[in-house]
Amino acid sequence: MDHKLRWQKSTFSDGGEGDTCVELAASPAPAALHLRESEEPGTALTTTPAALAHLLAGIRAGLGR
Repeated sequence: MDHKLRWQKSTFSDGGEGDTCVELAASPAPAALHLRESEEPGTALTTTPAALAHLLAGIRAGLGR
């Protein structure tokens, strides 16, 4: 990640300025999404939009219960 990422807090975070948020940033081609927990900003997970969409669809469907 050699460029400056613009991190955005999840709308599901507690809304405060604390460290209980999931943050997301996008980078250009090749398209990638970066996720991090605000209390550990130095550690980020990088994935593709398609892979994240599949994960979220599985969560919404209740898979893995």
